[in-house]
Amino acid sequence: MDSQTVLASIQGGGFLIQTSEPQNTYIPEDFNDEQHMIIDMCAEFLDKEVLPHMNEIDHQQPGLMPSLLEKAGELGLLGAAFPEEYGGLGKDFVTATLVNECLGGGHSFAVAMAAHNGIGSLPILYFGTAEQKQKYIPKLATGEMKGAYALTEPGSGSDALAAKTTATLTEDGNHYAINGQKIWITNAGFADVFTVFAKIDGDKFSALIVERNTPGLSFGEEEHKMGIKGSSTRQLFFENCIVPKDNLLGEIGKGHIIAFNILNIGRLKLAAAASGGAKLALKTTINYAKTREQFKVPIASFGAIQYKLAESAIRLFATESALFRTAQWIDNKENELKTSGQHGNALLGAAEEYAIECAMLKVLGSEALDYVVDEGVQIHGGNGFSDEYNISRAYRDSRINRIFEGTNEINRLLVVDMYLKRAMKGRINIMAPAMAIQKELMSIPDFSTDDAPFAGEQKVIANFKKAILMTAGAAAQKLMMQLEHEQEILMNIADMLIDTFQAECVLLRAMKMQASGHDNAGIVGDIARTFIYDAADRINHNGRVAINSFADGDEQRMMLLGIKRFTKPDNYNTKDARRRIAVKLIDAGKYCF
Repeated sequence: MDSQTVLASIQGGGFLIQTSEPQNTYIPEDFNDEQHMIIDMCAEFLDKEVLPHMNEIDHQQPGLMPSLLEKAGELGLLGAAFPEEYGGLGKDFVTATLVNECLGGGHSFAVAMAAHNGIGSLPILYFGTAEQKQKYIPKLATGEMKGAYALTEPGSGSDALAAKTTATLTEDGNHYAINGQKIWITNAGFADVFTVFAKIDGDKFSALIVERNTPGLSFGEEEHKMGIKGSSTRQLFFENCIVPKDNLLGEIGKGHIIAFNILNIGRLKLAAAASGGAKLALKTTINYAKTREQFKVPIASFGAIQYKLAESAIRLFATESALFRTAQWIDNKENELKTSGQHGNALLGAAEEYAIECAMLKVLGSEALDYVVDEGVQIHGGNGFSDEYNISRAYRDSRINRIFEGTNEINRLLVVDMYLKRAMKGRINIMAPAMAIQKELMSIPDFSTDDAPFAGEQKVIANFKKAILMTAGAAAQKLMMQLEHEQEILMNIADMLIDTFQAECVLLRAMKMQASGHDNAGIVGDIARTFIYDAADRINHNGRVAINSFADGDEQRMMLLGIKRFTKPDNYNTKDARRRIAVKLIDAGKYCF
């Protein structure tokens, strides 16, 4: 199926109150021939140009990372999503997401590339003037110029708007003098152009384009990091750094629009890269488990090891199912906005529509990767703690992803905050369904059965949504404005949402594969049922904890009964299912779903 084929979308966050059909859901099995060629090209690039040189990359061999970016640019991998008029390939958002996933196994290279063609280039592409775009984007698309993004400061991490860097108009009225400091700037060691955020007149948060050779701009030494050691990370210092007034990006005082909209895309791309990194780490671990013998047999034959391999694959499958379903939604919305005449920032508008999903993807993708590399080290045993084995690099490199692009805690809080704000603005109706569920609690449960394939799982996911609406609705009603200060409750609700979103994505993919007679349909059914069965326990736990945090008396007892009712999957032998999944992985020697 061509990724340009329009499949049905739902409104951002709407999965909670709307029903989707598998035939209208985009899944990785829908990739077209060109996209499979891109997968192969990215794999060849990593195998030939990146992975054999990881030690040199980690030691930041001078000129190596910039040269790799230039080689990727020659293949069109940097500018895949850039318009053809600016030297890009003009590919759709799904294909651009696929490139990020396929190169995600490149460790520090993947970080440098993502920073360059994401946050390092997109602010200019989507907010720049025609002159700014023509000057920079063609060179960024090829890698002739490298990009970076300078937002974070010593006193402002998650609270980006607390930045203290200033930009003051000079006496001639033609330049801005920038003064301040930025930290943790990826690609700072070699980037040619920076998107820098500063406050004009002391309070108007704005963005400016600053070139590397600008007088007054200087750089700190390379940071010594736990992981992603090959990624250049330095501080930037601005001392009366004079940039032309024409380098203002977007409007004065509207820098937050640039920062936050670009982050929506960045969060989805981080999930893509995390998925690619997890696939490489799992392949490494599977092949180690096949060759490492204990008690005269390969450790891959042990049930405890098979559990870890299968669970890694289940989490990976859930990540990529949610990732590409969302990517297609964004692609559809972008095309819809363009059709209605909104060409300028159509992708940003589409990403904003699905900002809730992007925040969830950032969390679930980074945490899936963390699980895969952590268990990878465990399966390697003592060897996993040695630098001689690549799994130790994967483990160190993974940890930053739960901090990048807004910490996972911030993203969890954002998920619920965005739901509540959209509900208040009438963008999404969650309060009416929440009230209906409170009435349903007083009725007799539905004990009817349906023998159709996956009918039981569909009912379970519908009940997961009821559990969320009941819990979130009651919390909002009871605590009102105080809810924003009850972060623990918000985190519980966010985790319920994240589990439910993944469960639905996995199930829809399994149903679509079964309907098409896909060879992997049977084993994917095992993946879907196992994920849903385990998600029920997690949703039950988070629901109970949240309810016990704000409810008491009869209300509490009624809601706890509701959580119990709404999180009861059919009995399923997940042990045997995981063994079947593990055998499939071991035979293939890699993630193969």
